[in-house]
Amino acid sequence: MRRNRVVIKIGHLAARSGEKVMGSIGVPETTIKLPVTLINGNKAGKTVLITGGVHNAEYTGIETAIRLADEIQPDEISGCLILIHPVNTSGFEKRTMSVVAEDGKNLNRIFPGNPNGTEGDKLCHFLATAVLSQIDFYIDLHAGDGYENLTPYVYYLGAAAPEVVEQSKVMAQKVNVRYLVKSFTTTGGVYNYAGSCGIPSILIERGGQGRWSEEEVKLYKADVKNVLRHLAVLEGTVNANEYEQVEIENVIYENASVNGCWYPYKKAGEMIKKGEELGVIKDYFGKVLQSCSAKYDGLILYQVSSLCILKNEAMVVYGEVEN
Repeated sequence: MRRNRVVIKIGHLAARSGEKVMGSIGVPETTIKLPVTLINGNKAGKTVLITGGVHNAEYTGIETAIRLADEIQPDEISGCLILIHPVNTSGFEKRTMSVVAEDGKNLNRIFPGNPNGTEGDKLCHFLATAVLSQIDFYIDLHAGDGYENLTPYVYYLGAAAPEVVEQSKVMAQKVNVRYLVKSFTTTGGVYNYAGSCGIPSILIERGGQGRWSEEEVKLYKADVKNVLRHLAVLEGTVNANEYEQVEIENVIYENASVNGCWYPYKKAGEMIKKGEELGVIKDYFGKVLQSCSAKYDGLILYQVSSLCILKNEAMVVYGEVEN
């Protein structure tokens, strides 16, 4: 919807029309402080949430959100932007992988949280009630975790009302990547939950392995700004995609059955053939504990790149390329 919000407010932070306000917001009954930027344009428009660092070691998304929060000014936009950068601050500051430092929980598995739960539960509950309740669209910025490599791609909602699915897909098509994945997950994830609330949402994957670069951030910023132009939040022409986009379907998460040492045979972005070996897990003496073979022809979206592999962790994730 188009609306002119005189004030946008989260916690103690408030931005009037034409203002940008930056500060840290405390999550009730926790020690967590969220770095938040509110940008309230002079003109009526949509309210868009942009998050980086739901997974705290996915640095390209975090740095992109930080840059956008710094660079975008109220006179450039119609509507409002809410940016959180990063979401999992405690994990970022303790350099954990994927989880909140205080309770070891993955924020993208426990949404919408619980006000009576642990730190991660309370953080998710705060986001669900104080933030998602105010937005029209959501862009969630991710990357491969510190131990994952991937080929750039974007998820859009598949398990939502038809009009929400369609709007999410069109948003995804404005991201300058080759591969789209329609996600049918309905529980646990932040953007999946947003979809269940009727909020068109996408989750972009770019970068990984505990690194970031200026080039990746430049590309990521261009992605987000192009989506914002499509949503008429930023002025300007929507750029055409450089790629002939294709959908990746029937995505398989090949999980490890044991702890061990992981030896991948392929790279993210490679095409694979049915029956082809994708990697093995060995013990500390070199004995093969588990092997992984492709169930069909397809493409590898991401995989673990560290030697260490943990039981129940996805070793490699791949899907079929649409005809």
